[in-house]
Amino acid sequence: MGKSVSIASDHGGYALKGAIIKALGEEFAIVDSGPFGPDSVDYTDYAREVAREVAAKSADFGVLICTSGIGMSIAANKVRGVRAALVCDLKRAELARRHNNANIICLGASFIDEASAIEAVRIFLSTKFDGDLEGGERHRRRVAKIEDIEK
Repeated sequence: MGKSVSIASDHGGYALKGAIIKALGEEFAIVDSGPFGPDSVDYTDYAREVAREVAAKSADFGVLICTSGIGMSIAANKVRGVRAALVCDLKRAELARRHNNANIICLGASFIDEASAIEAVRIFLSTKFDGDLEGGERHRRRVAKIEDIEK
């Protein structure tokens, strides 16, 4: 199986989370980190859980979904070692990985349709960081500067 992925949402992203798990569960080793029902929950609790798993390298990547994607991305980025990118289209899903070595994709369930969200996650999880390629020094340098800010 492919890369390990921790996925979570709040109530606003719950249905989209289920659709992503169903669509990509055979391509990637997906762990559902909650919630496990559509009742109202605080997105911060789930953003912290997934961000900690990614930062600790118990998951290769994370997927976070709330109504706008904004709250999840803000909360996840508070965890050292996390580069959570709010993505609203396929090109940004690709560039978040290629240029920024993002390790968590955040989606706003009210701003992206199901098919596009599934494809955005697939692209995000399958795209390599340009800094790992020959000639990728500028991308490595920029990500290193982000890591310096965390210190």
